[in-house]
Amino acid sequence: MVQKNLIVGIADIKIAKKPDKLITYALGSCVGIAIYDIKNNIGGLAHILLPSSSLFQDNDNQMKFADTAIPLLIRMLRDAGAEKHYLNAKIAGGANMFYKTSHISFYDIGNSNVTIVQKKLDELKIPIISQDVGGVISRTMTLDLTRMEVDIKYYEGNLSKIDTI
Repeated sequence: MVQKNLIVGIADIKIAKKPDKLITYALGSCVGIAIYDIKNNIGGLAHILLPSSSLFQDNDNQMKFADTAIPLLIRMLRDAGAEKHYLNAKIAGGANMFYKTSHISFYDIGNSNVTIVQKKLDELKIPIISQDVGGVISRTMTLDLTRMEVDIKYYEGNLSKIDTI
């Protein structure tokens, strides 16, 4: 089988099966949510922009908000053959991207995104088995469906580093 690298944009969700990889870039205050079924070798990745659809009139794109994207991602996974009791989650992002220019806490949309993502996954009984959230730097998140692992690449200036969560 040929491995494909599928790109998940901002306010986007994609589903794939082994041996593919799902990749999302530029997780600043946004949060990447990887949910996968290790038994059936299927996973999905969402890149959410904002915590709650109820705060906005223009909320038609369910993939944009944590409160609507997570249930949609789970439905898409189940439609593709995943079984809910085998689902696990890993999350990344939620940085305070404005911290370097302003120490004003009400700009911390990243923390709000993380809080709602954690709450929604808990409500839906999807365990978060690892996370890499907060801080002040952008991340790239890759869900490798062959290894069933998530790699995080960090960017700060000209330096980059990769960790597995």
